[in-house]
Amino acid sequence: MGQVRVKICGLRTTADVAACAAAGAAYIGLNFFPPSPRFLTVDQGRALSLAAPDGLAKVALVVDAEDETLDAIVDAMPLDMLQLHGKESPDRVAELRARYGLPVMKVLGVAGEGDLAALMDYSLVADQLLIDAKAPKDSILPGGNGLSFDWRLVAQRRWLRPWMLAGGLTVQNVAEAVRLTNVRQVDVASGVESAPGIKDPAKIAAFIAAAGSVK
Repeated sequence: MGQVRVKICGLRTTADVAACAAAGAAYIGLNFFPPSPRFLTVDQGRALSLAAPDGLAKVALVVDAEDETLDAIVDAMPLDMLQLHGKESPDRVAELRARYGLPVMKVLGVAGEGDLAALMDYSLVADQLLIDAKAPKDSILPGGNGLSFDWRLVAQRRWLRPWMLAGGLTVQNVAEAVRLTNVRQVDVASGVESAPGIKDPAKIAAFIAAAGSVK
């Protein structure tokens, strides 16, 4: 089946970066959404991006960001991908992909069968899809809420682009999620934390090992 690639999202310190690199993460996520407990300023994000070793992909997470905000982020640090976690339209995804010359990952929330049609629309314009649990209506955070969805909705599915599974994944359930869906990439934030925004190196290592344990 090949190795499952893991993205650890919401890093806050250079020690977090080192823990991800040591454990074999494929991607790190830098969160530039101010309401999040994992929020980074541009200067903080630059420090973490520069601390990442070669081969560890650096992903900037934004939510319905204006061009001015994105310009500041992209100009300040080396990045490998943009992660759009808001209500960005397919046209906006295509626009940003062209503007910055970076691959774009579009996040889409899923709660039921009716949410799947949008995945095909966005697969026409994005480089990757991240399928997450749909946030509760009263949540100010579009993701990172520690919620999962019925993985059977996306089991064995294929879209036009590579995809990543997120939403409530933990050391305890990630292997089951990989087996059920046959996904080759997974994303985690709260599932490897000791408190909101505080990454636990032991949980990071255990999560990556569990994700890779499925043969």
